[in-house]
Amino acid sequence: MTDKLIIFDTTLRDGEQSPGASMTKDEKIRIAIALEKMRVDIIEAGFPIASPGDFDAVHTIAHLIKDCTVCGLARALSKDIDCAAKALKGAASARIHVFIATSRVHMENKLHKSPDQVLEQAVTAIKRARQYTDNVEFSAEDAGRSTPEFLCRIIEAVIAAGARTINIPDTVGYTLPEQYGQLIALLRERIPNSDKAIFSTHCHNDLGLAVANSLAAVMNGARQVECTINGLGERAGNAALEEVAMAVKTRQDIFPCHTNLDLTQIVKCSRLVSNITGFPVQPNKAIVGANAFAHEAGIHQDGVLKHRETYEIMRAEDVGWNTNRMVLGKHSGRNAFRQRLKELGIVLNSEEALNTAFSRFKILADKKHDIYDDDLQALVSDTLSTEYEHIKLISLKVCVETGEAPEAHVTISIDGKEQSIGATGSGPVDATFKAIETLVKSDTSLLVYSVNNITNGTDAQGEVGVRLEKKGSIVNGQGADTDIVVASAKAYLNALNKILRPVERQLPQGSGSV
Repeated sequence: MTDKLIIFDTTLRDGEQSPGASMTKDEKIRIAIALEKMRVDIIEAGFPIASPGDFDAVHTIAHLIKDCTVCGLARALSKDIDCAAKALKGAASARIHVFIATSRVHMENKLHKSPDQVLEQAVTAIKRARQYTDNVEFSAEDAGRSTPEFLCRIIEAVIAAGARTINIPDTVGYTLPEQYGQLIALLRERIPNSDKAIFSTHCHNDLGLAVANSLAAVMNGARQVECTINGLGERAGNAALEEVAMAVKTRQDIFPCHTNLDLTQIVKCSRLVSNITGFPVQPNKAIVGANAFAHEAGIHQDGVLKHRETYEIMRAEDVGWNTNRMVLGKHSGRNAFRQRLKELGIVLNSEEALNTAFSRFKILADKKHDIYDDDLQALVSDTLSTEYEHIKLISLKVCVETGEAPEAHVTISIDGKEQSIGATGSGPVDATFKAIETLVKSDTSLLVYSVNNITNGTDAQGEVGVRLEKKGSIVNGQGADTDIVVASAKAYLNALNKILRPVERQLPQGSGSV
């Protein structure tokens, strides 16, 4: 028998802190349902005190999710802890996650506190959290750059105060695998009451070592890994859930632990997160990249055909590949459509939303013969993203002729009033964006424009992602259509709707990141 490795998913909290990756409550719910279906142990749903929107999302997910523990993040402050407890009230299983910085650079330059003051604040915070639940986690922010001596002191104290999970974050991705593994081993050995808590990892990927560090910690006794789908997260991201899970699964000869994950849900969850955030998965990404199980070299192809294990250490089917079958077409009815959405974990919050999505499905089915699950994910995301638009695309006409400047004629509705204009550009997309900008006058900067095909074939939907910036605020916009120029217009308008009416998510002064 091996130990259970607890999978703590923080896609909805740390993952959402990626610039431009903010999610609506409905989007968070869709991801939470997918994570529950994957059987992650803990879902960190957000940072409740960060904004009313974050509080509402955590509160809703806490009531909705029944088979996972739902966690809320809090600084080591009474107001944060009380807010997290209120957001989590009513959850089938809840955890309060308390953090405070422990490195010298953070204590002196951010907190302006002495080590003794930080220790006292941490103990007080843990005791307060224990008034609400016995499932309390403590994180020593920037533990990777903290002195082992102080970590031993503060961790011993918070365990005595009631913390039952101790997280050792490599907040800035500074440590190396051997160093980080040794730190976990040292803390477990030196702290007298370490046996009363589970030790956890939370590694960032600034040096590309987040997964390696997490696995080194597991080999040295950590039994919880904090990670995100696709490695989403601040700066270079977090340890990727799918990589950690499959490393443990594939190398059971090495790892003395196992997870309870339904690994066949990995690809579906990866694509859902990518679709919602607009962060495409690179083709050569481990486990979930389009090329992860592809073979082009003749020698490799020959070997796989003769015996799969010559060049594959995992089965593609085990993580959800080769399950994306066409089940719907233009003759499919509403009930079949509803049932397939349910199987995909897609929940529409009203009959009107279902009707709108079904109408879009029928339009798509007339354009595209085979409708795949990824098409449905994109279609629903596109439907939900247009529910609260104050700028809407009415029509788009593009003229492209060799030797002539492309011209776009756009009609949009701004708060119910239709406006039209034409513009030229270096290409049809450029002309379309210039026409829209002339009408909207958003004063934004286009940082990223990306195009991905959702499925294969010349009739595939194109998924466009744009990233806009205005006065330091960064948002992503997504759009999907069989016409890539139309998809581009949808994505641009989706981003404009977000940045011109941004969702409040102002972190309280002095807040940090685990």
